[in-house]
Amino acid sequence: MEKQGNIRIASENMMPIIKKWLYSEKDIFLREIVANASDAITKLKKLSDLGEAAKEDGEYKIVITTDEKAKTLTVEDNGIGMTAEEVETYITQIAFSGAADFVDKYEKADGDGIIGHFGLGFYSAYMVSENIEIFTKSYREGSVGVHWASDGNSTYTIGDCDKQTRGTKIVMHIAKEEKEFLRENTVRELIRKYCSFMPYNVYLNPKDGEEAKPLNTPVPLYVKQPKECTEEEYKTFYRETFSDFNEPLFWIHLNMEYPFRLKGILYFPKVRKQVELERGQVKLYCNQVYIADNIKEVIPEFLMLLNGVIDCPDIPLNVSRSFLQNDAQVKKIAKHITKKVADKLNELYRNDKEKYENCWNDIATFVKFGCIKDDDFYNKVKDIIIFKNLSGEYRPLVSCFGEEVTEEEAKENKEPQTAYYVSDENKQAQYIKMFKDAGLDAVVCDTYIDPHFISYVEYKNPARVRFTRIDADIDGALKAADGGENKAIEEIFTRSLEEKKVKIKTEKLKNASVSAIVNVSEFTRRMSEMNSFYRIGDMPSEITLIVNTANEGVCALPDKDEAKQKVAVEQIYYLALLAYRQLTPEELNVFTKNNNLLIENYLKN
Repeated sequence: MEKQGNIRIASENMMPIIKKWLYSEKDIFLREIVANASDAITKLKKLSDLGEAAKEDGEYKIVITTDEKAKTLTVEDNGIGMTAEEVETYITQIAFSGAADFVDKYEKADGDGIIGHFGLGFYSAYMVSENIEIFTKSYREGSVGVHWASDGNSTYTIGDCDKQTRGTKIVMHIAKEEKEFLRENTVRELIRKYCSFMPYNVYLNPKDGEEAKPLNTPVPLYVKQPKECTEEEYKTFYRETFSDFNEPLFWIHLNMEYPFRLKGILYFPKVRKQVELERGQVKLYCNQVYIADNIKEVIPEFLMLLNGVIDCPDIPLNVSRSFLQNDAQVKKIAKHITKKVADKLNELYRNDKEKYENCWNDIATFVKFGCIKDDDFYNKVKDIIIFKNLSGEYRPLVSCFGEEVTEEEAKENKEPQTAYYVSDENKQAQYIKMFKDAGLDAVVCDTYIDPHFISYVEYKNPARVRFTRIDADIDGALKAADGGENKAIEEIFTRSLEEKKVKIKTEKLKNASVSAIVNVSEFTRRMSEMNSFYRIGDMPSEITLIVNTANEGVCALPDKDEAKQKVAVEQIYYLALLAYRQLTPEELNVFTKNNNLLIENYLKN
């Protein structure tokens, strides 16, 4: 005997809205239906543990079937099932949470492992279905099968059916325009995307007489205790989960139950491109059901450079970003994950410094980006940030710092220590040689993020360190003791380079082989780099040509005629410029012409 009734919602216009706007991506419906099936099995297992339901030895499973001819997609479980009254309660009342009701009813059964929270999941199937049927039978003794059907237009039918086995079967009659969800390959990919770690075996189109293989891994590596996992298992899990056949550098296994539940594995991958921040993939799960990738409200932004899996049972499947942003528990989870990452890096630095240094090129960008984004992270790792020096040896960042200063000293504007750095060892080779010859050292800051990172370090330590690129200033240690200002030579260069509008300065350097070097103030260069980074446009570079009065060629200039002076000065200028940047086509033409002229005169004489 069938009867009819109305789905109890506030407005008849609600169903079209649910069908169109419940989720931003239609394919998520399969996750919701399979998650409901998983919940049904979990509830039955919990009741069995409480003695409320008979123990059974059979396999708990979820079977998905596609039928292109019948235009149906079916999901069937052998879980708790429903009576007619329960169908009317949980299915016909939109947003009534069967999961919450179950936990309330059976106070001894905690909610661990139960996914559903809002009762909307089932209706997501209407985003792709013209009509949905439910065939279900409760675990309760003496129960009869129940059939429910609705085309999603706020009415339904419910009655008895001849279902013999316990559990629920959802038959979705797929809409004409959504026929892609009838294809086996499409459904297989959706299962892999959303249900890879579902806690019960998920089968797709099993064939009678053949041994079926589940498409998921019910006990993924991250739910195990770290001591139960081998190095090879970690590497295999990484390859299979992220399709990356480069071995990860190392990993962090997260496993805690208090004050919140959190499991997962974060992997540090090898960097494929040094010149840019490469986004990784951190998959967020709730009770082994996929939610989304890279949710920055739960996973700090800088950790998204890693690859990993995070499972937070306390975060419901269907929540708004605004909820996550304002949830105190979520903030604690994000803070804890950051702490664990910092702890792992410190542990590696203390216990295996050689491995840490070997990994540094791959993890440096991540660590520096993390410092810029998170002050707490910087405070935890600042002592283990390292840079190479001019000899290729690693030295800690803190070795660049001057002594701690008191508040009184800070008020007196005590000068911070100058730390010299190199941004391109090839282009700045001339300056590096001069530094080495003078017994000076510098750190190599040649990654994409270094200009921003050193500015951040200066901001955090204004009274202790100031970074200056080795071509931005002439240190006293590079100059000869007896000075080198020469007005005559300065006038020759000023006159010969009048059109270049370059500032001329004469100095006597210890290295007499260098005729001149180009200096650009640190402030000007940083502003230019910032404008370039934000695509504002290049800032005019105010360069200073430091002419070395210890160089024999420079000292011979006053004795030459003006024409020879101009050719020689231009060549000295372009040679200095070549050590700083590439010449423009026009500059290269003049440089080549002058070079040929000098060769001819040299050979003639």
